[in-house]
Amino acid sequence: MLPAAHRLRRSTDFGRTVREGVRAGRSTMVVHHLAPGDGDGPAMVGFVVSKAVGNAVTRNLVKRRMRALMAQQMEQLPEGTVTVVRALPASARSTYAGLERDLHRCLARLPLHVTEMRP
Repeated sequence: MLPAAHRLRRSTDFGRTVREGVRAGRSTMVVHHLAPGDGDGPAMVGFVVSKAVGNAVTRNLVKRRMRALMAQQMEQLPEGTVTVVRALPASARSTYAGLERDLHRCLARLPLHVTEMRP
């Protein structure tokens, strides 16, 4: 389970991360990552699973799997960074191992270090 202090909740934070952050994608997901320059606070993670992924049961299953996978990766994310994981429709047909592989590949492609934020 992802600790409450690490959960992204505000829609403005989601939007800013998707617009301004760098992204890496695979067939099942796109990971958006924003590293603000101050590095204040804990690393935050949010999830976007739209109705295109499937019905409510399928979306919840995908979200639970992604949340569990990101909980294992939290030590990799520097303080103050914001990450949004967006599920694609193929994630509904993917196994847990497939989602894990895609997440690792996406995170490996992202610059996870803290950089200066755009004005």
